[in-house]
Amino acid sequence: MLKTALFDTHERLGARLIDFGGWAMPVVYRGILEEHQYTRTAASAFDVSHMGRLYLTGPDAEAVLQRACTRNVGKLAVGRCGYSHVCRDDGGILDDVIVSRFENQWLVVCNAGNREKIVAHLLKQMAGRNVKMDDQTTSTAMIAIQGPATLDLFKKHVPIKIDEIKRYACATGSYMGMRYSIFRTGYTGEDGFEVVLPAAAGVLLWEFLTKKSDGDRIEVKPAGLGARDTLRLEAGMPLYGHELGEHIDPISAGCKWCVDLEKDFIGAAALRRIDTEGPRRKLIGLELDGKRIARQGAAVLAGNEVVGEVTSGTLSPTLGKSIAMAYVDSARLAPEAVFAVDFKGTQAQAKVTPMPFYKRIG
Repeated sequence: MLKTALFDTHERLGARLIDFGGWAMPVVYRGILEEHQYTRTAASAFDVSHMGRLYLTGPDAEAVLQRACTRNVGKLAVGRCGYSHVCRDDGGILDDVIVSRFENQWLVVCNAGNREKIVAHLLKQMAGRNVKMDDQTTSTAMIAIQGPATLDLFKKHVPIKIDEIKRYACATGSYMGMRYSIFRTGYTGEDGFEVVLPAAAGVLLWEFLTKKSDGDRIEVKPAGLGARDTLRLEAGMPLYGHELGEHIDPISAGCKWCVDLEKDFIGAAALRRIDTEGPRRKLIGLELDGKRIARQGAAVLAGNEVVGEVTSGTLSPTLGKSIAMAYVDSARLAPEAVFAVDFKGTQAQAKVTPMPFYKRIG
């Protein structure tokens, strides 16, 4: 397994480490529930260095990304970020990515387990073009700070004009000779930032962020992949390998908003056809009776008929309810539809619920 620059720090803090996308990553430190709630009420630090960081430079970089991405990245102004899918010819999703546009380069952040696949896919599109790619995944660290106290923390204690960075914007700078990039995106449903900087400096930033509180400084606590998953599920954010995959298209996944069907890109013809005909199945949110957690692969029933499948589920720490995402046959999604989730012989009633399940105020 690959190790992030913070591996030794995670071990010292007693984190439980697992193999995630080929990386040794912390799944929990103190407890998923505690880490989840602290993120919702204060601020947590997540090591997300496992995610791929691919920098593209050269005159043809934009054309390559236009061909590879469903979003019209040409509309991104310098200093802006955009969520996009990268698809196969048949519309299946190879990965979901964040594309950021800087003055002289582009950054593609992809999922850890898909990095080699996306690198190969982009290299294929780059053939014969004036563009270079620099994979900086292992030479840099990426830390996400998420929670309602994050903005105030950065304003008071970080030498960056944080108010100038709006949602889905990015900026670069230098501090004490160290180059960094900062992004105001996130995967928790809370406000926050991601910082990319040299690997060794990532350890220093982590130690600074998570040191014991002094004065009016909020204490940022580490959080693992377990809390990151329950947070993103409450926020209705899809996860590759669950809601997204090579046999799922962006239209069915409810992500048409990140697809520009007016431009040419790999998979465009297939997605235009799906959009015109209507997807065979759709991703929906469910709220279940009781406290049982619907696991990935659990059948969604209409009467005794299987009409769908759960992709993710949890007992929401914020809402105190059992929630899930599921793909359900489009023909069965009438307003009055009543579903149930099968728990290997027993059932729990489930009502269709708009996503996100949780939305922060302000």
